[in-house]
This record gives sequence, C-alpha cells and structure tokens, in this order.
Amino acid sequence: MVEVPGSHSGWTFVTNHARVLAAIADNPNVRIRDIAVHCRLTERAVQRIISDLEQDGYLSHTRDGRSNTYRIEPDKVLRHPAEAGLTVAALLSLLVQDETDHGRSAGPASRTSPFSTAR
Repeated sequence: MVEVPGSHSGWTFVTNHARVLAAIADNPNVRIRDIAVHCRLTERAVQRIISDLEQDGYLSHTRDGRSNTYRIEPDKVLRHPAEAGLTVAALLSLLVQDETDHGRSAGPASRTSPFSTAR
C-alpha cells in the first residue's frame, strides 16, 4: 500500500494546476468538492484553477443538469518554454494511473494514458 504523506509546506514537484488536471483526467465527471479533497485544496482554489485551464484552452466542460463533464485537450502543449513540445497527454501519462493500477504502487512503466487522442 502507498503511504499518503501528511500535511506539507514548502515546494513540491507538481503544481496545483497539474494535480487538478490529473484528477479530472482520472474522472471527467468528478465534482469540484472531490477534486478539492483529493488535491488538498479549497473548492474556491479548484474553481480558479479550472477557470485558468479553460481560459487557456487546456480544458472545457459541458453542463448536464447539476453536474459537469470535463474534456481535456491532450494535444495542447505545456506553457513553459522548458517544456516546449511536451503535451498535456505526456504530462498526464506520468500523473494518472490506469484503473487497473489503483490501489497498488505503480511505477511509470506500468502506467497508461487515461484518454485517447482521437477526435
């Protein structure tokens, strides 16, 4: 079983934007409340991050009653010049576990892409 680290202050390897995007990639129908709990953020922070991602074209959503279904743009390239040419799909392949990997420790070699790039 993978041990979940406790509360943390200081720097981390992954940004909150990447964490939120990974949570959505794992479940496109996820609620903001559940993303907040999973990412250890406030609901308002998650709303701001989703707004940022939508504004820059990394994410879109459709409303169905009271719930949202999110769509990630896997071919969109990351923003920072140091990641020139790296796509959202490549980032998420490192961050999101396939359902068969949930509950067990999985190295990068056993992870698969959570979505197809076909349109």
